[in-house]
Parts: sequence; C-alpha cells; structure tokens
Amino acid sequence: MAEPRPTVWVSQPLIEDVIAPLRARVDLRETTEVTVWTPQQLAAQLADVDAAIVTLNERIGAAQLADASRLQVIANVGVGYNNLDVAALSAAGILASNTPDVLTETTADLGFALLMAAARRITESERWLREGNWSQWSFQTMLGADLHGSTLGILGMGRIGQGIARRGALGFGMKVLYHNRSPLPASTEAELGAQYVDFDTLLARSDHLVLVLPYTPASHHIIDAAALAKMKPTATLVNIARGGIVDELALADALGRGRLAAAALDVYEGEPQVRPELLALRNVVLTPHIGSASLATRRAMVQLAVDNLLAGLGQQGSAASMPSPINAEAALAARVARAAGNDKKR
Repeated sequence: MAEPRPTVWVSQPLIEDVIAPLRARVDLRETTEVTVWTPQQLAAQLADVDAAIVTLNERIGAAQLADASRLQVIANVGVGYNNLDVAALSAAGILASNTPDVLTETTADLGFALLMAAARRITESERWLREGNWSQWSFQTMLGADLHGSTLGILGMGRIGQGIARRGALGFGMKVLYHNRSPLPASTEAELGAQYVDFDTLLARSDHLVLVLPYTPASHHIIDAAALAKMKPTATLVNIARGGIVDELALADALGRGRLAAAALDVYEGEPQVRPELLALRNVVLTPHIGSASLATRRAMVQLAVDNLLAGLGQQGSAASMPSPINAEAALAARVARAAGNDKKR
C-alpha cells in the first residue's frame, strides 16, 4: 500500500510556477490572497500538516506548535528568521530553514540605492518638485552629501555587508569602516578595502552608516539616542536589517532636530505600521521592506524554500541534506530522543 502523500501548507501567495511542481509530490494547501494570520489561525493551519512554507509575516512559537503533532518542516522564505522560535521548533523535532545567499546582491543593491537617495535628498526633492515648489533653479536648492570619497560605515559585515562594502569602495572610492562580532580575515579586509573599528569609532567617523546586522536581544535598539548622539550631524543612516535594531522615536527626534542629516529605512519595528513621527519627516526615505524584491531573487528564494522543504520531508535527499537548515542538528537529535523514549515505553 502506497504511503500517504504529505500535506504542505503555503502561508502566502508566492511565485506560482515555482510552487506548482510541488502539487505532483504533496497535497498542497495554498493561500491565494495575502493574509494576516492571527496566532490562533496559525496554530489551526499547522495542526494537521506535515510541512509548511512561511514568510516573515508568520510568527511561529510554542503556542502555534502545541497541536502540530505531524509537523516535520518549516521552510522560511527569508534570510532572517526572528519570526520563528527556533528553540521551540528544535524541542519539537521540527526542522527549520531559511533562504540565505540568493538575496545577497539584490539586497545590497537596495541598500546602496537607499544610501544614495537619502544622501542626495532624491525623494525629498522629488516630493518638493511634485508639490509645485520649483519656480526657478537655485544654486542652493536641495544640497546634499557626496558619497564619493566619503567614509562608509557598516554595522554587521556578513554577506550583505560585504556587498555594500564592495559597492562603496570599488564603485565610489569610499573609505570603508566596519564593526562586527569579530574582524574578517585580513585577506577579506584587503579585498574589500575595509578596516575594522570598535562600535563608538564607527559611529563617530562614518559619513554614511548602513545597518546590516542580525536582530537579536543584544542588538535591540543598538542605535538609540546615545548612539545617534555620537554620529556626525551631517551623517546618513540606512537600515536594511531589522526594525528593532533602531529606536525609531530617537531617530525621528534626531532627524527632526537636525542632529542627523538624513536616514533611509526599509524595515520597521512594528511593520507594516510605520511611526507617524517618521512619516511626517522629509529627510527620511521610507520603503516597504523591499530589500530582496526583484523577480529573479524572489524566485530563487521560493525555490530554495521548496528545496529545503522537500529535503526535510525526505523527498529530495535526506533531512540531513537540507540546503540551508537553521536547526538540523538540534531538531534531528530531538527526534532521535523522542523515538528512543517511545521504544522504552513499549
């Protein structure tokens, strides 16, 4: 008798032609419209499936897993995974994965675009023009800051941070400073033209500071009022990491009082809500979390999530061969321990 096909839930509409081949291998439960799932609805969706493909919108913790006795795999579409309680997933023996690497260059592109837009006041000047304020060319209209020859600071020097560094050093002749949990190898620093400095030095010397570090309890509001006070009043701040890294009220205050020249944000602490204090400012560029939003990159992200899911279900290699696991060792160990416990009960 044939084994029953696993049931897979997809939490949001993704890329249809990438998802479509799954229908031949699993019983696919698709979401056809963008949906805001409540915690209770998430728990209900996960209760009777074997695997799920989810996005950063779906926050999954112990409460959502309580009745998910069949659940084996959560494939997260995104490089960040602070929407997942990894400890709870691991304890339940549920494999989790993310989609790193495939979005690196696209996100670095967006980060640099935001940097240019903020420093050169592009969105501010377009808004000013559209409002009918341009009656005559003026020598002092919308004076911004140069990128070429300036000092680029990068907080978090992973794959995306290194992509930003390459664009700054090689494309714009910028001096690159960075701070990270640990320095890069000397050969990588030389390739990027980057110099490791401590956090306070990074704040004080950067003409333009780009945030590309993971969100953790330790990085929560790492850019707060005290940190902003250490930056140059002529500096630009760009956040393409996670919203909780920046104290947004402190940032709005610094921008409004002229203690910081400009900022650009693609991520927000309460997204999709954006603080009205930020919306009211003209010297901040705001985009709706589109760092990886090119068609080619989003296709690659969904394909990697599909590959992770199939491997996790044992349909494409073994669970241990998942391309980009988050918790494989811990989850598989929990499965082994549970199986051993069940054998003893018999």
